[in-house]
Amino acid sequence: MNYELINEKAVELLCRLIEVPRVSREETAAADLLQAYMQDELGLEVWRDGNNLWSVQPNVDAAKPTLLLNAHIDTVKPVAGWQRDPFKATREGSRIYGLGANDDGASLVTLLHVFAALTTDAQRQEHSPKEGTGPYNLVFLASAEEEVSGKNGIESVLPLLQKMVNSKLSNGKWIDVALVGEPTGMQPAIAEKGLMVLDVTAHGKAGHAARNEGDNAIYHAIDDIQWFRQYQWEKVSPLLGPVKMSVTIVNAGTQHNVVPDVCTFTVDVRSNECYTNRELYDIICQHVRSEVKARSFRLGSSGIDASHPLVQRIIGLGGKPFGSPTLSDQALMPFPSLKMGPGQSSRSHSADEYVEIDEIRQAIETYMALLSA
Repeated sequence: MNYELINEKAVELLCRLIEVPRVSREETAAADLLQAYMQDELGLEVWRDGNNLWSVQPNVDAAKPTLLLNAHIDTVKPVAGWQRDPFKATREGSRIYGLGANDDGASLVTLLHVFAALTTDAQRQEHSPKEGTGPYNLVFLASAEEEVSGKNGIESVLPLLQKMVNSKLSNGKWIDVALVGEPTGMQPAIAEKGLMVLDVTAHGKAGHAARNEGDNAIYHAIDDIQWFRQYQWEKVSPLLGPVKMSVTIVNAGTQHNVVPDVCTFTVDVRSNECYTNRELYDIICQHVRSEVKARSFRLGSSGIDASHPLVQRIIGLGGKPFGSPTLSDQALMPFPSLKMGPGQSSRSHSADEYVEIDEIRQAIETYMALLSA
């Protein structure tokens, strides 16, 4: 298999994608480009729902487990501080700069081209069963709205994938395990923290600041903010550590001489596998005086057992499992999953985001070794 050619095509597609803005919920143009490329350049059969695109490897074998390869199309908005045009693919030495180059463009183009290469190989070997086509039935999914955990992203498309894989396998099974492409330095993140966002409201009573009137809602909020800052959760995960709570937004007051009757603040809660988000919410409500509302309980901690054959196969290739503090689409997957991809998480959502071309090449080789027989 010509890895250099696959690498060249992956890099070329990445540069094209960078130059098509694809901020969450505005991915249509990028999805159009990707769909045409998958069909016309790679010869894949492609299905689409909204801005989600997927392809299923032909000639599936009901005796094999089915592996979902997933990466996301969308990006965050460019942050302040860019010294280059975020919507231009800029090559400097061994690096490609541009919004989404690292998160999640490199994983997207790498997994896509590996899937296409193995799909072509499977078609070629259709009449040579002795050679085999790898240990898994493969499904590739480019999902939308990952950066905002949107309802029109992977959550909406998984039921469609279930029906399709079921119809092809005809054995009542569907996806057994998923590999999510995210920048992890090609090390396997076998657990990741969940996310729960809380909107908290402290109530007081308005009054004139010059007189001893009112009940300052800010002071009530401070007491609860201190609790969020100092509370130590009893259960600590071996891979993910303790639950982490961060107060990230505070709002109160209308003018300098009025004691505020309301103070609102937002709390970012990163859960481990020891608690469900609902359990965390109930405990929090028992400890604070303020009114607490959770935006959602749906993004729980996720992962895969270290003894799973896919993890063991990665370890055999030199991978070192770890726990990730950041969220991905695997939070919405009802089956075992891990994330592993080229690039580094520390570059994500930052100015002058980049990926190394060698990181893409090495990822192609690792994915191929992992997914081939």
